[in-house]
Amino acid sequence: MPDIESLLKEKRVFKPDPAFTKNANWNKKTVAEYRKLGAKNPERFWAKMAKEHLTWFTPWKKTLQWKPPFAKWFVGGKLNVSYNCLDRHLEGEGAWRKNKAAIIWEGEPGDTRVITYAELHREVCKFANVLKGQGVKKGDRVVLYMPMVPELAIAMLACTRIGAPHSIVFGGFSADALRDRIDDVGAKIVITADGGYRKGAPFPLKKAVDDALANHEVVDRVVVVRRTGQDVSMVEGRDQWWHELMADASPKCAPAKLDAEHPLFILYTSGSTGKPKGILHTTGGYLTQVVTTTKAIFDLKDSDVYWCTADIGWITGHSYVIYGPLACGATTLMYEGVPVHPGPDRWWSLIAKWGVTVFYTAPTAIRTFIRLGDEHPKKHDLSSLRLLGSVGEPINPEAWIWYHKIIGGKKCPIVDTWWQTETGGVMITPLPGAVDTKPGSATLPFPGIDAEVYTEEGDPTKPPGGGLLVVRKPWPGMLRGIWGDPQRFKEQYWSQYKDTYFAGDGAHRDKQGYFWIMGRIDDVMNISGHRIGTMEVESALVSHSSVAEAAVVGRPDDITGTAIVAFVSPTGGTDAGDELKQTLRAHVSKEIGAIARPAEIRFTDALPKTRSGKIMRRLLRDIASGKESKGDTSTLEDFSVLAKLRESDET
Repeated sequence: MPDIESLLKEKRVFKPDPAFTKNANWNKKTVAEYRKLGAKNPERFWAKMAKEHLTWFTPWKKTLQWKPPFAKWFVGGKLNVSYNCLDRHLEGEGAWRKNKAAIIWEGEPGDTRVITYAELHREVCKFANVLKGQGVKKGDRVVLYMPMVPELAIAMLACTRIGAPHSIVFGGFSADALRDRIDDVGAKIVITADGGYRKGAPFPLKKAVDDALANHEVVDRVVVVRRTGQDVSMVEGRDQWWHELMADASPKCAPAKLDAEHPLFILYTSGSTGKPKGILHTTGGYLTQVVTTTKAIFDLKDSDVYWCTADIGWITGHSYVIYGPLACGATTLMYEGVPVHPGPDRWWSLIAKWGVTVFYTAPTAIRTFIRLGDEHPKKHDLSSLRLLGSVGEPINPEAWIWYHKIIGGKKCPIVDTWWQTETGGVMITPLPGAVDTKPGSATLPFPGIDAEVYTEEGDPTKPPGGGLLVVRKPWPGMLRGIWGDPQRFKEQYWSQYKDTYFAGDGAHRDKQGYFWIMGRIDDVMNISGHRIGTMEVESALVSHSSVAEAAVVGRPDDITGTAIVAFVSPTGGTDAGDELKQTLRAHVSKEIGAIARPAEIRFTDALPKTRSGKIMRRLLRDIASGKESKGDTSTLEDFSVLAKLRESDET
């Protein structure tokens, strides 16, 4: 098959600010040295990072044991995640951090808490003792089904303290989805809350737990945080209140000395077919990658207030809300609610209120704010910001430019990061003090990461060229398997090419070797013999002033093989009629060529997205082709969006 073609003509380049480079954690010289070491001997590079950034109880005997596709990193080494995130900031040279804010939290109603490192350590030790008192032992799995409250972070860290792998289930999932994950992971205990706040109203959580555990014989303990005060049923002998258990818990709990390969967490990610996959991450390698990437990519300093907007129920929240920032001794901001409540400027007001300096969010959120209008961020003083980040999907160049100008005030570098639940940490990214950025490009692999773009036959493409994004060598944060299903692990990730991880994404490399992520390979469209990625067509549509957001899919066509169907959300006040459709078709032709002109444009108020903000294009493909949707839809945020699209299709 031919390579994936790149039609995007993006030539803007932004060089690092010399003043930023001068003070960066990793400057140009450092990055050059690390790239050289990482390319020549990635094991030695990651061993250096592990020694510099983590505290080990017992040194490892072997950096990597690789029996494809199974890896073990830092074999024989022992450490503890909660110790690295907490205790070491209270001891020795880092002891001054005991009164530093570890977590700044704001609830959607406006209530706030600031928790210092010393206070967080105390609460984590207490809840670790609570877990022990409930019969939880090293190796037992703990399911967390909670809102974005500090108790979620406390529970995570308490699990790591005693060696009980956690599995966080996003608080918006249904009772059925929760039950499936509880059963698959074999959980012994569930930690939940009465509810949380979303869009100005409390939502229930405990009821879903009760439904999920109906006639359940394995889980015999449920701990409930009182957040909203709503009435909940408490099953005698099974359910207990968090605050009552914590009242008498000891604040002293020694961290378990755990093997580097001890299971840290299982996080479920949906597939296009079959049941959700339980992605297993282990202790030493995962923490090495997230602390290293956090320090280098976000350039975190002790003076920073860092805010990653992801929910902790997703991998971004695990790695870059909790574990990475706390292992760096940073101050991390947590916010409970939605971005636009009580008004469309809520996020910008939080940045101004707390003096946020580093801000990491998703392209889908950025495009939402573009649609809402520039006046909302302009009402607030965002001058504290010094670095911006993007995660979750490829960012359209025009959204990148808006982010740069309106939020960053033209002074903040942008780190556009590519990675996955499976990779554990960031894999391809700019390094803000060292790498020229191009709007829409994730730029280059992180040192020690051997990423490449392959043809269908398994040959590296010669830049410029597009194909399948792969990782050729093991890396420390990599998934260690799919929980309970090693065969699916092999088939899902390692069967495309021998001993090579296939990410499932397409990518293009330009003449300078920069990576341009083109979306899921399943979304690539074959039009009259040309293979075209969705990202570039969507970028062309979004570059028109009348378009706030767009998703592009292919449907079967007798003549061209595939016809492009575009689902477009117009900007507010736009007349979405036939005239705009013709204008947008012509605009796409002008921007990237007639081959990419949509055969059909459908206007919609909203697109079907996961709760982490990713557009579910496979559902749009089904709608465009007139098919019933199959596969896992448990991550869909709003089922009414799907229903409205089907209704409009039928009419």
